[in-house]
Amino acid sequence: MTKIIIDEKKIDEFLTRGVEKIYPTANALRKKLMSGERLRIYQGFDPSGPYLHVGHAIGIRALRIFQELGHEVIFLVGDYTAKVGDPDKSTARVILSDEVIKKNMAGWKKQVSQLIDFGGENPVRFEQNYKWLSELKLNDLIKLMSHATVPQMLARDLFKKRIKEGKDLFLHELLYPLLQGYDSVAMNVDVEIGGTDQTFNMLVGRDLCRSYLNKEKFIRANKMMDAPDGITMSKTKGNGINLGDGAEDMYGKAMSYPDSAILNGLELLTDISMDVIKNIEKSLKNGENPMQYKKIMAFEIVKTIKGAKDAQKAQKNFEDTVQKKEIPDEIINYELQITNWKLIDLLIEIKSAISKSEARRLVEQGGIKIDGVVIKDINKIVEINKEGILIQRGKRQFARVTKK
Repeated sequence: MTKIIIDEKKIDEFLTRGVEKIYPTANALRKKLMSGERLRIYQGFDPSGPYLHVGHAIGIRALRIFQELGHEVIFLVGDYTAKVGDPDKSTARVILSDEVIKKNMAGWKKQVSQLIDFGGENPVRFEQNYKWLSELKLNDLIKLMSHATVPQMLARDLFKKRIKEGKDLFLHELLYPLLQGYDSVAMNVDVEIGGTDQTFNMLVGRDLCRSYLNKEKFIRANKMMDAPDGITMSKTKGNGINLGDGAEDMYGKAMSYPDSAILNGLELLTDISMDVIKNIEKSLKNGENPMQYKKIMAFEIVKTIKGAKDAQKAQKNFEDTVQKKEIPDEIINYELQITNWKLIDLLIEIKSAISKSEARRLVEQGGIKIDGVVIKDINKIVEINKEGILIQRGKRQFARVTKK
């Protein structure tokens, strides 16, 4: 039996840092954590896209605290709830096939292993909710639905928004909160973590734990971090700092945040103490140049995920290629047999984009240069000669492509 560690400092960090709200109360959860009882905690992630990003890392880092304290931790992949799709504010999500779901989640365990440990004395459990949700029969589903009312479901803010705007709201979308809530019952958990956008679903699960299990489920609703473009990070859009990114790309994306995001980024995505962050806040209010603090934020984000050595290398690369405008000595080289390429296909071939939609977005937004010239024509044909061409994505990523 894993020994439970009662560390007040770590418990306080879990209860306060990056936390929007704890249900029913922080004091009630603190009392539970101080009791020495081993608790079961989880956070779920639907593979609606291939990207896990630093927004997800906020919760995953909180799971790590529980793991270090000796509690049972579950990283849950919602491979069945992804079929339904967590409802969006503007439209119903596309119902995903098993093939797409499997592809989206293929690299997740490796990405998450940068932050939590699936081995060791207290390994995190890697679970998929297909295991129990696929086994629900019609009678089970009817019983599940009997624990909620239509007005209760329609009280969700995004449902109200869709109805107000006269947009369609499908019956299967009303089922999603119940299916997510049932995960808590099936795993018999004590605590659930999620972003504030998941509060409604988590509270449904709390109600179901009372009904099915006659127990309290605590909820930690995390603050959320927007992507550098000011839009909430999305697995589908891939617009965030992704856990699968290289260190240099992570650092550069962090540096592209506006100055107004520095304090939030330091609190949510780094291990810098809150006392230091408060001092940085005072310095910013006193008019100090925010660049030095943004570089601290970027360095610490990369350090948290990739380690100090990679963070140092990423910072040097940024200073050389962006601040000093030098082309790095280490450029990835590709030798290709085909000499004429559609630009979109070439970007995917050299791994400057992972999909055609991402490649098109990069080109249209002026994020691609060929031999120093910005290219915005998504239909451009690129000719590769023996001398080769230099392709630059953004300010940090370079690739030289030559004819084989």
